[in-house]
Amino acid sequence: MTPNDLHPRARIARVGLALAGGLALVASGGLAANAGPTHENSNNNTTQKLRTAVSVENVVGHLDALDTIAEANDNTRASGTKGYSESVGYIVDKLKAAGYSPTIQTFKFPFYAQLSAPVLAQTSPTPTSYAADTFATMTYSGSGDVSGAITAVDTAGVASATNTSGCEAADFAGFEPGSIALVQRGTCPFSQKALNAETAGAGAVVIFNTGVGGNTGPIAGTLGAPGVVSIPVLGASYATGTSLIGDAVTARVATETISENRDTYNILAETATGDSDNVVMVGAHLDSVVAGPGINDNGSGSAAILAVAESMQKVKTTNQVRFAWWGAEELGLLGAEHYVTDLVENGALDEVGLYLNFDMIGSTNFGRFVYDGDNSAFEVGPNAAEGPEGSGQIEQDFHDYFASAGLASGETAFSGRSDYGPFIAEGIPAGGLFTGAEGIKTPEQATLFGGTAGKPYDACYHIACDDETNLSIEALDQMSDAVAHLTLTYAMNTVGVNGAGSAKGNFKQKESFDGNPLGGGTESGGGLHPEHDHDSELADR
Repeated sequence: MTPNDLHPRARIARVGLALAGGLALVASGGLAANAGPTHENSNNNTTQKLRTAVSVENVVGHLDALDTIAEANDNTRASGTKGYSESVGYIVDKLKAAGYSPTIQTFKFPFYAQLSAPVLAQTSPTPTSYAADTFATMTYSGSGDVSGAITAVDTAGVASATNTSGCEAADFAGFEPGSIALVQRGTCPFSQKALNAETAGAGAVVIFNTGVGGNTGPIAGTLGAPGVVSIPVLGASYATGTSLIGDAVTARVATETISENRDTYNILAETATGDSDNVVMVGAHLDSVVAGPGINDNGSGSAAILAVAESMQKVKTTNQVRFAWWGAEELGLLGAEHYVTDLVENGALDEVGLYLNFDMIGSTNFGRFVYDGDNSAFEVGPNAAEGPEGSGQIEQDFHDYFASAGLASGETAFSGRSDYGPFIAEGIPAGGLFTGAEGIKTPEQATLFGGTAGKPYDACYHIACDDETNLSIEALDQMSDAVAHLTLTYAMNTVGVNGAGSAKGNFKQKESFDGNPLGGGTESGGGLHPEHDHDSELADR
């Protein structure tokens, strides 16, 4: 997943399939006699051997290795760092040992890291060291330690969402070089304001919020790309910004960052058997954020699909299975975007039959969330993308699997904000699993899934404590079984999803479930679920 506070997503709606006894029955894992169609036992039996081989011990073993790599590399496995390169090496070595011939796809991406905490202090006339929660370094800011006069640029600090402070070069007429430019958020990109300030000779820039509506706090913003500006740029709260307006105000601004283009990598490995014109893709992002080792986010998904790949190498599949470990997801799905773009440019997109995505599947205060591929729980809009035809069948198959195991499952918005996004944008059916990030578990969800209401699904989301201790073994066990089950199911037959091939054996298309008494067919109230967000979605103005 990715840095930054996100908009709360729409409510989690589906609270469990094949459940007719109310919440108490759901919580106990019981299934009603009139539960409706689910995966047949013979289908589950077909995948039982693989699910047994994909033991939680194997998954945890891979996670321990990734955590050890992070510990040896400043507690991070972010793309562009040695920790990520060693993570790639680990996955590649394991794949080769299992008999695969993995390929590494190299691409460039905009790397950014903050090396130390920023400083913003008024030095006169009222010496003030501003609290860390009142300002933030803009992504792709330059580095420097600057002291000088504050010059307010085309702003008197009046709350306004429509001002043009710093948007025109003319705003800086008479600007004293070496001063710190103070500009207000408004109608043009932060990068435009910062570049105009640097061109005028500013030693640093402080961009403060509009003061309108909810735009009063510090700005978590982006300058768009490395190299746009070379000077320090901070995003401050409205109150902090206005406190710097006045006669003879001086201040200190300091940032220490790395902002440059670097190489990073995707890893791809495919089975030796199966139809190469109907490829089942199974993916997870391998990178962490810079701030932590990323063992749940997303070592958990990466380790699970590695365990599945190791155990499937000798399976004679009907459809080719291609496993993918993506780089630079945390900077905006860049690895998956690069891969899908390459497929399109080389006329190879049609060979992909479907895509399964697994991102954070071991959250300590977990829920069992399935992407809402048919948009039955979340209307298409800003926070819910339309699932391509066939995505609803993938969703149903995951729900059916959990129901057959006596486990309640919920839904999360199919928003496109993880690595399935580039695939659904090109019309590829997709789906996947998620156990929750920084969102807060509701009492209803605690009844359904266990855990603690009023607490985050993952209290260590995107911070240093996302290590090997930040895992639910129960969630890993249940979710990795589901990963194995659906991967093998589609390796043998995708006819229910994309019409390719023919129904063979026990792999039959499922009918949609009907009759959950909790309301709306299979929908019920649920709580808020913030999903992945990415640096590319940071505010840019």
